[in-house]
Amino acid sequence: MNHRVTAEIDGEFVVFVLGMHINRPARIHEWLPVVGAMRPMVKELLRHPELGLLHAEQGWMFGGPALVQYWRSYDQLIAYARNTDAAHVPAWRAFNKAARRTDAVGVFHETYRVAEGTWETIYSHMPVIGLQKASRGQAVGASSTSATRLGDRHEDTAPVPVAAG
Repeated sequence: MNHRVTAEIDGEFVVFVLGMHINRPARIHEWLPVVGAMRPMVKELLRHPELGLLHAEQGWMFGGPALVQYWRSYDQLIAYARNTDAAHVPAWRAFNKAARRTDAVGVFHETYRVAEGTWETIYSHMPVIGLQKASRGQAVGASSTSATRLGDRHEDTAPVPVAAG
């Protein structure tokens, strides 16, 4: 683990956040199949990097399991989502059919198209995760700030000094 690292990626990329909220925990038979539908899709995408998924992180947010995915392009995300030969469309159909019958689980997704030069990251004493894992990591010194990484300032001093590491 490097002390301070930023992510580097060329061009536009997409952050796709999807997940669910378990509304009725006791009705596990109604929400567990929805949870289980995520894994085969991610496995399929990881087996086929040409489809555009750069990296996916799983976790818990907003009251249920969630995925943060990093995609090379919006066009690749949409192509996968609509590909009838891929795992997503059958899972989407099954969910829509099941969702009509229950309120035990809710789902959400958020899509962010991120233009080059409009984002920044910092990872300190972290394993390789998130956008860093979807791109290249670059060590940065103690003088690196959000404003300098975004290119808003050529020189900047953080109001709180970085702890020695």
